[in-house]
Amino acid sequence: MQRPRQGQVIIGVDTHKEIHVAAAVDRQGTLVGEERFPTTRQGYRQLESWARSLGDVLRVGVECSGSYGSGLTRHLAKNGFAVLEVTFPDKTVRRKRGKGDFVDAEMAAEAAFTGARPSRRRAATAWSRPSGCRKRPGRRP
Repeated sequence: MQRPRQGQVIIGVDTHKEIHVAAAVDRQGTLVGEERFPTTRQGYRQLESWARSLGDVLRVGVECSGSYGSGLTRHLAKNGFAVLEVTFPDKTVRRKRGKGDFVDAEMAAEAAFTGARPSRRRAATAWSRPSGCRKRPGRRP
């Protein structure tokens, strides 16, 4: 996986039904920005503009790009971004770092930075969510 050069950033997105939370890290893995965006076409364009304003975007890590993040993933890919689907963080990591939307977005950026936690993509015709983002009835992810 290519490491970022000077001036490049990696974006991580924690997806939700009504908002997406994004975080950006630089080549040292330092947080350079975080923001919330609505899950609308206008929100997708705002996220894209925000990301481009931070520098040259090397790649974007999106949690659960097959469910709440599917529209954003399509928008970013269509507009020239390298999009990587990342799975939810390991529960032990979440316990250590805490749970929050910005924390999850930052961990998605770190996963895209290192290449950790990639999701195994299913065929485009598959009906169900990607394996890393499957929801179980009666359980919280």
